[in-house]
Amino acid sequence: MNDESLLPPLAAEGHIALTETELTDWGRRLGRQINPPLIITLHGDLGAGKTTLARAICHGYGVQDEVTSPTFAIVHVYDASKSQVYHVDLFRLDSPRELQNIGWDDMTQADALLLVEWPERAGELLPEDHVPIQLSHIPGDPSRRVLYAGGHVGHRTGGL
Repeated sequence: MNDESLLPPLAAEGHIALTETELTDWGRRLGRQINPPLIITLHGDLGAGKTTLARAICHGYGVQDEVTSPTFAIVHVYDASKSQVYHVDLFRLDSPRELQNIGWDDMTQADALLLVEWPERAGELLPEDHVPIQLSHIPGDPSRRVLYAGGHVGHRTGGL
């Protein structure tokens, strides 16, 4: 992948398998290239690497603070030279109605980077204008994750 590419090169099936180091490197490059306002959604099962990727994107974007999982806090806010970064984990929400309690409307309309883990919990309140990224485990290979990024997320067919 060259540094000009926002999305990773795609295999014939529309995905790429990455080690954690490769995922982190790609996330940092992505973070360096993006500008606000931008919403990135991170889909994947528990342990798929969503927070690892969010941390890498934040560091590439210019966040100097330690980036940790917002699972219990729901929202972490970081400062970067380009803008604020909102790192949101919706796992603990029971319905999209609860988004109003965390300032969802303000975050989605801010001139900021918004990283959303478990975005499916936002339902119809998730803006259509976002960059979807999906991570999944590779059966029998715990050292790598499959990454789907961009418009083809959710439109893939077949297995690995």
